[in-house]
Amino acid sequence: MKPLRPAPNYLLDTHIWFWYLTGSSRLSPGLRKEIDSPASDLWYSPISVWELGMLAERQRIRIGGEIRAWIDEALIRLPLQEAPLNREIALLSLGVTLPHRDPADRFLAATAMVYDLILMTVDTRLSKARWLLTRSR
Repeated sequence: MKPLRPAPNYLLDTHIWFWYLTGSSRLSPGLRKEIDSPASDLWYSPISVWELGMLAERQRIRIGGEIRAWIDEALIRLPLQEAPLNREIALLSLGVTLPHRDPADRFLAATAMVYDLILMTVDTRLSKARWLLTRSR
């Protein structure tokens, strides 16, 4: 008998969450399958809420209304657990070394580490970080 593997615990990167909810073809079938799997434990960071709001404000994404209503509907369509920001995440994010200075990515990486989550991302700047557990396909 095979030993049972624990369910994967994923923190969805902002683009993964958005692509899933909008049905984007940019989300690979493999990642879509992981998100749809009842065995997957899915999380989001409040930083992703902020990031989506900023992208909508700059008209880099279209959400068709007010960000609060969009997020509320998103969490009904795809229920996720919230990984609240805390002091440990803030402090750890200061030491995160990435090849770019995007503060959202630093917070997402630190959140994944503090909550012991696998960051689901296709951002190669994150997925190539050997110190960070990621799922990118």
